[in-house]
Amino acid sequence: MIIVVGSINLDLIARVDRLPSPGETVSGSGFATAPGGKGANQALAAARAGAPVRMVGAVGKDNFATEALALLREAKVDLSGVGETFASTGTALIMVGDDGENIIAVVPGANASVLPGDLSKAFLKKGDVVLLQHEIPLATVDAALDQARAAGAVTVLNTAPFHGEAAAFLAKADYAVANETEFDLYGEALALQGRDRAARMRDFAAKTGRTIVVTLGGDGVMAATPNDFLTVPALKITPVDTVGAGDTFCGYFAAGLSSGLALEQALARAGAAGSLACLKSGAQPAIPLAGDVDKAVQGAR
Repeated sequence: MIIVVGSINLDLIARVDRLPSPGETVSGSGFATAPGGKGANQALAAARAGAPVRMVGAVGKDNFATEALALLREAKVDLSGVGETFASTGTALIMVGDDGENIIAVVPGANASVLPGDLSKAFLKKGDVVLLQHEIPLATVDAALDQARAAGAVTVLNTAPFHGEAAAFLAKADYAVANETEFDLYGEALALQGRDRAARMRDFAAKTGRTIVVTLGGDGVMAATPNDFLTVPALKITPVDTVGAGDTFCGYFAAGLSSGLALEQALARAGAAGSLACLKSGAQPAIPLAGDVDKAVQGAR
């Protein structure tokens, strides 16, 4: 079982010719709403990868909640751990440029009410994979890492969005997953040694005994373990929208670990899924199905 403890949002997405500079207004070419939130995105990705998934989080008692949970329900994700609060359902305001790049503002809403006490809804046990991010209170993330280890579960911590104070507990995760910008910032916070990113990744793995995974967009992914260093190339694509790529990677990566794939295989499958997610607009609607991902992996060999 994959247990996702994290955020649930409704994304409000505007397509624009180009991303605006501060204080600038630009013309939009389209608007849509879609279920989102890093936690919910990753839960859906793990489910579409073929894994059983339980979600722990919170939504508001509002109209946004139904739409925010719709695709999770459709994918048969266990939502018994999702509570309702009087705060609004979390929202993300997203602008996507014609080049596929994006800027995002997140309003946490109900996500801020996911507290350590809610972890009792996770029903953690040995062999589970616990997937976490930083869009809920960091105290809850920290507590989840401790409780998962006590239960004998494997933990995957997506270090997004960046919070300097989270550096204190990154080493508690069995697998930390960061994009290149986040890793560089955490590297500074942790005073990692090395002339380049790969050397600093090795330093993190050596000091902590954990695995660090760094996603590089179109350049693929790197991973450092205490005993090895891996690089996996990305699929060659022309991106339409990169909004859900990182979350798709994390969900598929957790599913790969849960199913017993070797690290390099889990990275390759997750990387292919993340690439395919860039071919459609939106976060959750763009997450590919397992069959399409496996075909892409086979075709890349």
